[in-house]
Amino acid sequence: MEAAEFQWIRQKFLKTQKEMSEFLGVSLKAVQSFEQGWRSIPAYVERQTLFLLAMKNGTRQRVSSCWEIRRCPREMQETCPAWEFRSGHLCWFINGTICHGKPRKSWSQKMLLCKKCEVFSVFTKHWGLGSGRRAAKGRR
Repeated sequence: MEAAEFQWIRQKFLKTQKEMSEFLGVSLKAVQSFEQGWRSIPAYVERQTLFLLAMKNGTRQRVSSCWEIRRCPREMQETCPAWEFRSGHLCWFINGTICHGKPRKSWSQKMLLCKKCEVFSVFTKHWGLGSGRRAAKGRR
C-alpha cells in the first residue's frame, strides 16, 4: 500500500491521525510515518485497513464470489478458505486462498496476485484506490 492510499483511506474514514492510530492499534508516530512515506506500511496494518474499508462499504453486494469469477473447479473450491467461510468477495483478505492453483506464502506475494484479479479490482475501483494518478496526486 502506498502512503497516499493510506492517507486517503484515513480521510475516507473521517479519522485524524491520532484516531487512526487508535483504530489500528499503532502509534501516532507510525501513522505519521506511513503517510509521509518514511516507514513502509506493515502487512497487518494494510490488511486491517483494507478489511475495515471493505466492511464499511458492504462489498458483498457489489462483488461476485471469486470462485464464480474465476470459474474454479468444485474440488478447488472445497479446499479454499474463501469457500469454507462463504467469503468469496473477501478472498483477497483471507490467507491460504487457492489462487491459480496454490496458496501464497506471504501477504506481499498474495497481494501481487490479488491486485491483478477482478475481485480485488472491483473493490479498489469503487473507491478509486490503486491508481497511479491518485498516488501521484497524493505526493504533490
